[in-house]
Amino acid sequence: MCGIAGVISLGRPLQQSDYEAGRAMTGLLHHRGPDSRGELFDERCYLGNSRLSIIDLSSNGDLPMKSDDDAVWLCYNGEVTNFREIEASTRLRDRFRFHSTSDSETILHLYEEKGTAFLGDLSGMFAFCVYDRRAGRVLIVRDFFGTRPLFTMRLGDRFYFASEIKAFFGIPGFRPRASREAVFHYFSLAYVPGTLTAFDGISEVDGGHLVEIDLEAANPSPRVSEYYRIRFDTDDDMTMEEADEGFFEAIRGAVERNLISDAPVGVTLSGGLDSSSVLGLARHLGRSSELHSFSLRINEKSFDESCYQRLMASYSGSIHHEIMVNPGDVEQNIHRHIAFMDEPIGDGSAIPFFLLAREARKFVKVLLSGEGGDEISNAYETHMACRMAGLYRRMVPRPIRMLNLMLASHLPVSYRKLSFDFLAKRFTRGAEMSVPDAHLHWRHVLEESQKRALMPGSSFRPTESFFEEMYDNAGFDDDLDRIALIDLKYFFIGDLMLKNDRMVMAHSVEARFPFVDRKAFEFFARIPPRYKIRGFTRRYIEKRSMARVLPPRIRRRQNFGIELPYSYWFEGELRHIAETYFTRERVESTGFLSWPEVEAMWKQHLSRRRDNGRALWCLLTLLIWHDLFIESDGFRSYLA
Repeated sequence: MCGIAGVISLGRPLQQSDYEAGRAMTGLLHHRGPDSRGELFDERCYLGNSRLSIIDLSSNGDLPMKSDDDAVWLCYNGEVTNFREIEASTRLRDRFRFHSTSDSETILHLYEEKGTAFLGDLSGMFAFCVYDRRAGRVLIVRDFFGTRPLFTMRLGDRFYFASEIKAFFGIPGFRPRASREAVFHYFSLAYVPGTLTAFDGISEVDGGHLVEIDLEAANPSPRVSEYYRIRFDTDDDMTMEEADEGFFEAIRGAVERNLISDAPVGVTLSGGLDSSSVLGLARHLGRSSELHSFSLRINEKSFDESCYQRLMASYSGSIHHEIMVNPGDVEQNIHRHIAFMDEPIGDGSAIPFFLLAREARKFVKVLLSGEGGDEISNAYETHMACRMAGLYRRMVPRPIRMLNLMLASHLPVSYRKLSFDFLAKRFTRGAEMSVPDAHLHWRHVLEESQKRALMPGSSFRPTESFFEEMYDNAGFDDDLDRIALIDLKYFFIGDLMLKNDRMVMAHSVEARFPFVDRKAFEFFARIPPRYKIRGFTRRYIEKRSMARVLPPRIRRRQNFGIELPYSYWFEGELRHIAETYFTRERVESTGFLSWPEVEAMWKQHLSRRRDNGRALWCLLTLLIWHDLFIESDGFRSYLA
């Protein structure tokens, strides 16, 4: 992976000051590509590229890359995993003079060959800019699923893009302002949804979208369009055997493509089915003994998965590394991880991932991950809850359901992960809601009324409207497929990819995600949901298919997920840092948070009248972000 940045003229020719801004932007992305830096500058366009060399480690693969006649330039971040297949099927090397063995050059020549239509040939993870001097146009593209980051901003007649928001701090005249709308929705989701960012005036390019600028137009203006739409076109005639064999071949091919690298490769190993499947398939391909596996061990019993991690590492023969996570590690790295994140995030696994990548960088430059497996297999607890809620409403009369709802609300608070009281309270209430509203309710941090109390005067649309619109406009009928789409377009991009990209790239490591390699995903999307959740078994077809590469104990285990026990730790080891930020002065300095509400949330939690651990973690990371990015540019001190 790499860091990309650009300045595009929408009017006056670019000046020396624009060149200096572009260089400053690229410099702020050094951690994304410390191996080399390159740039292009003319009166219409500045392109900057910091390169992390993964395929073709020589200078022949340096970026930006240009065509032989200087007419087309490529500014690139990512990996097109099927580049060798493209070269073979199109015979590009017979018609173009290649100077490298990198996937970047394949993209460059494929664009020369096919124009914008070349996007339909790609599979993998990427964000790039093609500057076509001959045609007088710029294409800025984000991959199908949003695995690689891409942000844009317009200031007057200048249009900027970058891999990370922090790059915009290199632009003279940029004044960061918090987006209250984004923060409002953040307090429901623990991430910022869609194309919103935590900064006013900065947008995120959605997955499967491109920005096109016609530089020859009288008044050039960026035009955003969708070039790829995620669809679940299920094949209802598919047999169980076809699903089983097809699943195996699809993910085997994706893992094989994602193992292509001229730099050392490792695997993140949570001990769950998805990451274990990636490592198990590497074993099947004869590659696992050369791979490093990295696991996180959370130092709290109900959060510890190390027994499964060690079992899978021993089975595969990988070179295994275990990273222990203690409260002190969290406190020591909380500011640094937000400095690299650029936006507040309530995902408690972000700091553990930061620590994992720091250790991994000693041994590898590429990490394969199982992220995306939950989405394609309907594996989340909320997906099973969706299936069970319909059955619950049909089988249990409403008066009894209302009694259950009341009884659940009086259960004593437990801070254990996915405790009975948490599940009972969420399920009994969510079961009475519509499918998209329940899908949010089962995951929400704060309810609408709580957010409006926390942010007085807020008049933004309810957060559930994001889910409702996606659900209603999906274009296919099955509820499980529609909520999987919601997860892919919001949670996967806004949380999982934010965390995975920024935390590993902070240490100059590339993350890859075989489960959302497009060629594989498009088979997964054809599998009927009845094979994904079968009876009370989630991931049924995945478990059946992966039986040939996994130990039985790994296949039988339930979905877990990495998280921090912040509800416990706020009572002890993290109490000091929390009370440093949960003060009237810091809260009111935001200009949009209510101090009495924050104080009440904190006191409720310490008295165990309510488990506010997740909400308080979201609040703490928001306040640190505000301090580092809005009230100052203190994030810079952590980038060295």
